[in-house]
Amino acid sequence: MKALPRRHKRVARAATATALASALLATSGGVAGAAPNAKAFGFFDDAPVFTLNVLFTNDMESALLGVPGDGTDEGEIVDGGQNPYGSPSRMATVMDDLRKDVVTGWPKPGQALWRGEVSISGGDNFLAGPEFSASQQDGAPFYDARAVEEIGFDATTIGNHEFDFGPEVFADFISAFDGSLDFVSANVDVSGEPTLDAHAKDGTILKSKVLHSRGQRIGMIGLTTPELPSLSSPRNVEVDPRMAKLTNALASDFADRGIDKVLLVSHLQDIDNELELVPQLKGVDAVVGAGGGEILAGDDDRLIPGDEAERGFPLYADDANGNSVPVVTTTGDYKYVGRLVLNFNWRGEVVGVDDAESGPVRVSGVGPDAVRGDEKVRSEVEEPVAQHLEELADTTVATSEVPLNGVRNDVRSKETNLGNLVADSLRWTGEQQAEEYGVTPPQVGIQNGGGIRNDSTLPAGDVSALDTYDVAPFSNFVAVVPEVPREVFRQLLERGVAASPDASGAFMQVSGVKFTYDPNAKAQVVDENSGEVLEPGERVQNVTLDDGTVVVENGQVVEGAPISVATNDFSARGGDGYPFGDLDFTSVGTTYQQAVEGYASEGLNGSVTAEQYPEGGNGRITTTG
Repeated sequence: MKALPRRHKRVARAATATALASALLATSGGVAGAAPNAKAFGFFDDAPVFTLNVLFTNDMESALLGVPGDGTDEGEIVDGGQNPYGSPSRMATVMDDLRKDVVTGWPKPGQALWRGEVSISGGDNFLAGPEFSASQQDGAPFYDARAVEEIGFDATTIGNHEFDFGPEVFADFISAFDGSLDFVSANVDVSGEPTLDAHAKDGTILKSKVLHSRGQRIGMIGLTTPELPSLSSPRNVEVDPRMAKLTNALASDFADRGIDKVLLVSHLQDIDNELELVPQLKGVDAVVGAGGGEILAGDDDRLIPGDEAERGFPLYADDANGNSVPVVTTTGDYKYVGRLVLNFNWRGEVVGVDDAESGPVRVSGVGPDAVRGDEKVRSEVEEPVAQHLEELADTTVATSEVPLNGVRNDVRSKETNLGNLVADSLRWTGEQQAEEYGVTPPQVGIQNGGGIRNDSTLPAGDVSALDTYDVAPFSNFVAVVPEVPREVFRQLLERGVAASPDASGAFMQVSGVKFTYDPNAKAQVVDENSGEVLEPGERVQNVTLDDGTVVVENGQVVEGAPISVATNDFSARGGDGYPFGDLDFTSVGTTYQQAVEGYASEGLNGSVTAEQYPEGGNGRITTTG
């Protein structure tokens, strides 16, 4: 028989609620509502009968070794961890401590004697990168799954990064839990992907789920961002944009079944998207958002050095019936456990949020709130992952004569020398693999700026294998689009500069081409989900391939043969709104991280020269005027 996860072992050992709360539970028959008996005890509509602690986190994104923080608290790291903040082992400890606090001792002022808790992940439970690559080694376990399972969530919703490696890897991630964790999303249809559909059929992918705590039933509804096709690689997974309609139908179904406490856990990429959704909802008591990384906190909440609260905790929005609904989220990387404390009356209505007990609880190994990480998680997850990263850091793939600029806002707004190198690596890889995969060798390389993720300048000197993972962490494969009509090619470039001068993940770094654009001319408008060009752009003025072929002159496309383009399969599918449309493309069996590493070590023979990659770039992208 499979051993119980830690969460259930700890709850089984936790002290029971106070005698009076137990008596109330017994009298009410152990079900939600219990209106007649509650009335018999003399409770009024505004009196709390049940207090629910919603413990949550989101966007953990494979930060398996913790995070440094901008400065540290005084004192030594109590558990010897690699970084002072975050980490799954410490989060496991914090979660256990919070669960015990919920069900033992006398209730806090304003809370009910009858108390319970649920613990939820908002999705993005893993992310491509060096930590995740440890799980891709032969014979290695799914380290992220081990971490999530030991923390002991009741359920998780489905984020966009779950699909970064394609449906099969997500299905393998789900399988690693052996049925101990359910994945909940009402608007995701996985029937088009056999490996995920198997999990839908065995009940581990659900539209909604009933959670249980101290005799109460709590309905959970999950949602995934409708922008999923442009953010990740879901392939034949479909996302229904009718989020309010689906949520209200499930909330109504819960009500018909006598379940009067309902949580919406939604991964919509920005907490303002949740706030905009609430006015369309009915029957939802609280919303836990994810994907945006916002920090919500009060003045007295302890934060990791360098973190700043953007708004208070919780936020509120009125639903379709005029009820004030609390909306919460937290930032990711195992840095905080969010805690929302809801008081319910005998009708199952929220009569208040315990503001004193609600808020982010930081996960720290240093300072007055330091905790020791769980030893099992540390030994089975963090130590082998740290060893893997040491091996990557010790492997030199090239030596650079110049600093290589990968700062986030720079690669998303202008040409940089690191952006040029990444784009060159795509084109070079496409050329190397063209014969094997039967594609036309690419003339041009295009890399979306949002896919360059190190957010730093690599200093001159040795470039390690670990550096290439920092630069290109996603699982995207190099793809060749062999026949791009010239007008389509022009609109691809227009997409890259549409947000200029603002930074945008769609800004493209290029190889094999030089172009000029007018940032004051009309910008392109596209449907970011379909990639359909709604309004063609007029910014791109001149485009010339490296072989001298003129593609655009004075804003006009020059007739001629189509162009073969190497990019990544995320972009080729229309990610970031790139208007490739239905053009055929072929993935050539190499991730873009492998392309960067291979190009640096083999294509450049291990030497990045100042002549080829000068600081500031070499004039591939320029503005007019």
